[in-house]
Amino acid sequence: MLLRSLTVILITYFWIYMILITGATGLVGSQLLFDLISSGNTVRAMRRKGSSMLSVDRLFFEHQDLKNKIIWVEGDVNDIYSIEDAMDGVDTVYHSAAFISFYPSDTSKMMKVNVEGTANMVNIAMKKNVGRFCHVSSVAALGRITGQANIDENSWWKTSKKNSNYAISKYGGEQEVWRGMEEGLSAFIISPSIILGPGNWESGSSQMFSRVWKGLRFYAPGSTGFVDVRDVSKSAIRLMEKGITGERYIINAENVSYRYVFDLIAKNLSRRASSFKVTKFLGGLAWRVEALRSFIFLSKSLITKETVNNGFMNWSYSNEKIIREIGIDFINVEESVAETCRFFLKEKN
Repeated sequence: MLLRSLTVILITYFWIYMILITGATGLVGSQLLFDLISSGNTVRAMRRKGSSMLSVDRLFFEHQDLKNKIIWVEGDVNDIYSIEDAMDGVDTVYHSAAFISFYPSDTSKMMKVNVEGTANMVNIAMKKNVGRFCHVSSVAALGRITGQANIDENSWWKTSKKNSNYAISKYGGEQEVWRGMEEGLSAFIISPSIILGPGNWESGSSQMFSRVWKGLRFYAPGSTGFVDVRDVSKSAIRLMEKGITGERYIINAENVSYRYVFDLIAKNLSRRASSFKVTKFLGGLAWRVEALRSFIFLSKSLITKETVNNGFMNWSYSNEKIIREIGIDFINVEESVAETCRFFLKEKN
């Protein structure tokens, strides 16, 4: 507490430009942390008590000098007092904290973190007169209509049974940011597609790599957008540097099939490629069997109704707006998967 108070005093006295990152130990947050610290910025990183430091340790493994410059604070987006402490003396916020799950039992927690937590961040940012605010959302929060050729930033939310609970929670969080902008907050939103990168191998999008490693034999016929975590971070930082406000940007490298990505992962991990196409009947049977198994053994299902439904959908996302804005040259999916697999194998061996 004393160290935190002294830090705030020094920041105020010397007018140090301070950046705050929420969710700093997550896939996107840790990449933002590495990129901002590497560029010489003063960064305060907020993390929950007991959160895994794996992603941070991985990125800073050969850069301990940079790691020592991180100003860590414990906090939670659902704890107003910890947010207020974390935002003292802060000029810029990257809000990347979120809870991702496709388990029905986690719906309440997702709403608590992704909606209420974002509302808390927005409210306190305005209270503390934070100059700039970036909200990391998801393409899941965009309006998605079956048969639509290409989804862009003008595609707005549509109430549909196809929307996952995660999508609903991210949409709710976005509404809090838009509300903040109406009330004077200088903010923008980035909406990444499925993010590829070395995160937690047992959760989120990085779980795809461990699934293939363990022997994924089936593939879903759907397709969607994918993007490297480094490009998500780069886009957020460049938009912040340009002073963008009141806008949303889709961050997407390529639109490809799930099978294409799984096969790339299998190739780079020296595993057999998936060879059995899942039908809707088999998919429906699978999630019901998994639901029964999880009920009997009091564990979470490996397959859920939402993940099965997503696997049969075909979505295509436009990246024209972000390319026009910052001229980014996206890392292609093949390179991104190969690099992530190198991290995976290094940690498994």
